Amino acid sequence: MAMIGKMRNRYFLALDLILLPLTVYFSFVLRLEDFSPTAHGFGLLILAFLVTAVILLLFHWGGIYSRYWLYASSDEFVLMAGLVLQGVILATAVTLLVLQMLPIDVLLPRSIPFITLLLLLVFLMLPRVAARMLRRYMQRQQQLATAKNVVIMGAGSGGALILSELKENRQIGLTPVGFLDDDPLKQNLTIQGIPVLGNRYDIQDVVNDYNVSQVIIAMPSASGKDIREIVQLCEEAGVRTKTIPGLYELIAGAVNVTQLRDVVIEDLLRRDSVKIDQTAVHELMAGKRVLITGGGGSIGSELVRQIFNSRPAEIAILGHGENSVFEIQNEIRSRAAKGVENTPLVSVYIADIRFPDRIKAIFQEVKPHIVFHAAAHKHVPLMEANPTEAVYNNVIGTRNLLDASLEADVERFVMISTDKAVNPTSIMGASKRTAELLVHRAAAKSGRPYVAVRFGNVLGSRGSVVLTFKKQIAAGGPVTVTDPEMQRYFMTIPEAVQLVLQAAVLGRGGEVFMLNMGEPVKIVDLATDLIRLSGLRVGRDIDIAFTGMRPGEKLVEELFITGETYHPTRHDMIFIAGHASTYDGPDLESAIHLLKLTADHNDRAGITRAFQQLIPEYQPQQPSAQHVAAVHKNGAKALQTSVQKTAELQLNVAEAAGD
Repeated sequence: MAMIGKMRNRYFLALDLILLPLTVYFSFVLRLEDFSPTAHGFGLLILAFLVTAVILLLFHWGGIYSRYWLYASSDEFVLMAGLVLQGVILATAVTLLVLQMLPIDVLLPRSIPFITLLLLLVFLMLPRVAARMLRRYMQRQQQLATAKNVVIMGAGSGGALILSELKENRQIGLTPVGFLDDDPLKQNLTIQGIPVLGNRYDIQDVVNDYNVSQVIIAMPSASGKDIREIVQLCEEAGVRTKTIPGLYELIAGAVNVTQLRDVVIEDLLRRDSVKIDQTAVHELMAGKRVLITGGGGSIGSELVRQIFNSRPAEIAILGHGENSVFEIQNEIRSRAAKGVENTPLVSVYIADIRFPDRIKAIFQEVKPHIVFHAAAHKHVPLMEANPTEAVYNNVIGTRNLLDASLEADVERFVMISTDKAVNPTSIMGASKRTAELLVHRAAAKSGRPYVAVRFGNVLGSRGSVVLTFKKQIAAGGPVTVTDPEMQRYFMTIPEAVQLVLQAAVLGRGGEVFMLNMGEPVKIVDLATDLIRLSGLRVGRDIDIAFTGMRPGEKLVEELFITGETYHPTRHDMIFIAGHASTYDGPDLESAIHLLKLTADHNDRAGITRAFQQLIPEYQPQQPSAQHVAAVHKNGAKALQTSVQKTAELQLNVAEAAGD
């Protein structure tokens, strides 16, 4: 490369000075089998001189010798060909004129200029093309010398796309040496000339044999369990990992399959991909006016994104925090500006759901057909410390929305609830269970599909444990975990929203839907995985500190509880909680009135008593040493019950599908 880089245009000028007359001579030799200097020599000299002089002048005027030919494009070669053509024509014309003026007969065959032109195009361009090709060859050799060997885990369509991308973009600096795949039928095959070298358990051998420095996991539909095992095997082999986006990211449309990134916690917790009836969802939303409360929040903003794809007539984003609402508004409007047909109108309202007059005014203006209610206070310890806000926002705010919906003749209402509403032990859980009762009452009053959807923690939501852990790791630790046995159910934001939209289609009126969240994850394992993914080690680089359970927390959140009747739906990940979908307790309106009175007087004990009267299963907890021991015991029982219920329900769904 250094040698080629020194090849300035003066070398091309010197070469042209030799090639131009030599080419004219060769054209005479090719044309005349017996070249006679006496008959043709004078014509050769005149034509050779004029061709050389004219073309060199034209090259100078055309800037040929100021071009950097190592990076030349087709434009430079087209310019050069045009100048050569002009030079040959002009030199030939002058030569013929000179020969006619001579007193002696000098022969110049008419085909000589054409042969000269063709030879010049080849001889003058060939050195420049050769220099460019030599530069590319040496660059390729340098890239190969410095490139890192990689192996692709997954010999399916995703792996093939990654292979093509790596081959086409050598500047990435990654050289694929083979595939790994667990499918026995793919062993010993080749894909685009690259062999399948084994399965995941051969990672160590392949790394050693081929000097592999990185494994690319190209398995977008793989489970979190598989990803965790592959990452663990790669760590044991001392090799780094990259991955392609999972299906939930591809469905969201924010990435494509060839984009590589580091393995993140969402990959390790990845579950079987969620399949929903997209056609039914699109039919439900198309042409409708949809209002989303909490539209700037984690769930609300994702609802906005996914509903946008169904082409409603209008999306009304209602939120209390102006910054978050501003961000999702700009994101959606930028997508709408791309000229897609049937782009929905996007309207934005900054409002607090605690104020009924403001909410009713917005509903009368928008006249929504469908409402998704995602505005709520969700942090358990904060609501334990501020119970009045839980009442005002989660209970009274929901009532205000339902009253406005009934008055505005809203066709469908979907409230985002939580697994903490199951046997609540916190103010937040009790307030959300109360909100479910309000939804059920509104459904009974209207006869319309007003429903609630429960699910557990979502990865990456604001204030979630994952974001907290990431900040603690960035600060050097320690990572704080409340209890070594603390477990939670997790789901990604996009897949949770997909199931919420599916539940909206399934709703008939008053149901409390429960999403199947899969298996619970120990929070301490989550912390350990995040530390490892950050390239650090627990105990050596980052410590994990146990701080004790906080007020209102459970050791294990319950999805399915003893005594509850769960009905399968036509979607195998959505169930209906039978008892939770009915209400036979005290007068709801009187109970809500009492809650508001106690909140108005900031009577914390009164709020707790009011919730206990309204929700008999609500058992407020304050973690003490004795309580923690009891919770450990009850948590294990709750987990066992949830797992058993999940298995039974999945069996019921399978039997129903078989029938």
